[in-house]
Amino acid sequence: MGIIRKSFRLFIFFFFLGILVIPSASSEKVSVTLYYETLCPYCADFIVNHLVKIFQNGLISAVNLRLVPWGNAWLNPDGSFACQHGSDECLLNTIEACTISIYPDVNRHFTFIHCVERFTLGGKHGAWANCFEMTRLGTKPIDCYNSGNGYVIEGRYARETAQLKPPHRFVPWVIVNDKPLQEDYKNFMAYICKAYKGTPPQACISIRYKTESTEQEKPVPQVCLANQGRNSSH
Repeated sequence: MGIIRKSFRLFIFFFFLGILVIPSASSEKVSVTLYYETLCPYCADFIVNHLVKIFQNGLISAVNLRLVPWGNAWLNPDGSFACQHGSDECLLNTIEACTISIYPDVNRHFTFIHCVERFTLGGKHGAWANCFEMTRLGTKPIDCYNSGNGYVIEGRYARETAQLKPPHRFVPWVIVNDKPLQEDYKNFMAYICKAYKGTPPQACISIRYKTESTEQEKPVPQVCLANQGRNSSH
């Protein structure tokens, strides 16, 4: 029940955020892309506890955010795809890809993805379908999955991920204005503020200070390595 209450509160927050936040001109926005996979615990942690902050502090108004749920998955010779954390991950990668496609507004699809990843982080990813009701979104992503359209969308994400230069070595893999942050991905907000052209968003004042004050602290990043644990086809 705790997850349900928190997710509903987040839905209300994101709903009003979409109404109240006036975005900057598109040409001024910073491009941020997250390459991830749904059952990697470090991807779930990044989405639930870190990426969400740009919605909370208003920095999302300065960002064009793209989510690419493919990660360390791979294509088999017969055209099927396989996922690092098993068939459930293949399913959820596709469901989230369908959700992004059907609900292109970032506030809407991020609300759903945040809900699913919160269940993942709590070790309850099997309850993911509850997120349709909890976020007030319809179940069209399930139809997308069953129709095979999700497979097509995932195929596009697979090709995009395979063409990354330099190649991704792990997930979460964060790119800000074509710059891969690699191990420094949790500092993504500082990179956004540095890349932003024009008057810096208010949120950047505290972000810059925190970055400077912790410059010497470089913990070993927690990631899911590419090419590790190839064990399930879909």
